[in-house]
Amino acid sequence: MSGIEYYNGSMKHLFTIDLKDYDPNGEKFYRPSVRGIIFDNDNNIAMIYSQKAHFYKFPGGGIEGDETHLETLTREIKEETGMTLVPESVKEFGEVLKIQKGDADNIIHVQQNYYYTCKVEDEIGNQNLDDSEEELDFVLKFVPIDEAIRVNAAFKSDNAFHEQMAEREKRVLEIIKNTI
Repeated sequence: MSGIEYYNGSMKHLFTIDLKDYDPNGEKFYRPSVRGIIFDNDNNIAMIYSQKAHFYKFPGGGIEGDETHLETLTREIKEETGMTLVPESVKEFGEVLKIQKGDADNIIHVQQNYYYTCKVEDEIGNQNLDDSEEELDFVLKFVPIDEAIRVNAAFKSDNAFHEQMAEREKRVLEIIKNTI
C-alpha cells in the first residue's frame, strides 16, 4: 500500500502564495488538490497545456469527497492525460498553499496543492476533460522543464486564478529543476 493512502499532513511545505486580496473576515472555501510530476525517458516533463490561454499546469486536480490522495492522483492523471498511474511509484514532493479572493466578495479561496513524483504506464489513452478544461483547450505535452518555466513566466491574464496557477506551477518547476 502506498504511503499516500494515509497522508498525515507532514509533506514538506514549498511556499505560500497569499494575494491578500480578500476580506479577512470572509468565509473560507477549502479546495485541496493533488498534482503529478511525471518525466518521460528523455527527461521532458508531462504538463497540461492550455492552447487557449497559453500556460502549463501539472496534471492533477481537486480531491472529491472522501478520496485519498492516491485515488485523486490516479483519477486526475487518467482524466487529464489519458495515462495510467503506477501507484507504487508515487512519492511525496511538496505542498504549496495558495490563498486568494474567491468568486464571491466574501469568499476566501484556500487551496492546498500536494505534489507527487510518479511514473505512468507507457500507453497514452484519451483525455476525459470537464467543461472548464475543455474551454481552456487542455492538451498533454511533454516539454523540457525550461520551456514550461519560460512560458509560464511570460503568462499574463485578466483571470487571477489562471495567472496565479501559472505562477504557482512556474515556481514548482523551478524547485524541481534545482533538485534534479
